[in-house]
Amino acid sequence: MDKNIEKWSTMKEVQEYLGVGRESIMQWINKRNMPAYKVGRLWKFKLSEVDDWIRSGGAAEESNEKENKEN
Repeated sequence: MDKNIEKWSTMKEVQEYLGVGRESIMQWINKRNMPAYKVGRLWKFKLSEVDDWIRSGGAAEESNEKENKEN
């Protein structure tokens, strides 16, 4: 088996890795195209893809969402 193949991560592992809750991740998947794959009833992730998505600004709050939360 190739040792360079990245393993799939679970929702719980991604929550711990990013330090956020399940609801935040689900919103990112649904509204911000966070890279995630549905396998049966489970969500699976590649941490390298999640890192790239975050670095590209995928998880950044948009200014109008900040305003809505403040009001």
